Amino acid sequence: MNLKFILKLTLFSVFFFLFQSCIVSSKPNIAYFKGAKSTNSKAEFTSVNLPLFLAKPMIKKALRSEGDKNAQEIIAIIKKISKVKILTVENGDETLVKNFASYLINNNYEDWVSIKHDGENVNIKAQQNGDFIKKLMLTVNSGNELVFIDIRGKFTPEDISNLINAANKN
Repeated sequence: MNLKFILKLTLFSVFFFLFQSCIVSSKPNIAYFKGAKSTNSKAEFTSVNLPLFLAKPMIKKALRSEGDKNAQEIIAIIKKISKVKILTVENGDETLVKNFASYLINNNYEDWVSIKHDGENVNIKAQQNGDFIKKLMLTVNSGNELVFIDIRGKFTPEDISNLINAANKN
């Protein structure tokens, strides 16, 4: 085998390994939804594990280019994120949302924000360990279309308050 072929194969393997987290799947990527009890037969799932080494620089660049007054506060919080999972559900129902909310409460998630606007509900729940918030769960409910965003990191309650205040200003 020649050296050029081996180099190309190695680069391709590294590229494939780094981008495997970008794969979109029709299977749930949030543990609760993997169980048979949590889903109705009509629900259709789409899940994405967001590769942060690609997303963080793009988000930071976008925030800086918009000239947003709160960009530095938001960028500081983005730096603290370690993992993001996104799950969309089509043909979901209220029972699915209620059961998931109960699951979060049973797993020590606390309500931080609930917003209702034009038939859509947005909830932010946090799981706090000591002085830090390790997990955030954002739930967007618009009829039978649902979006769940699981964010992992090491945040302070002030970080979350600053993020909510920055969103309210915009």
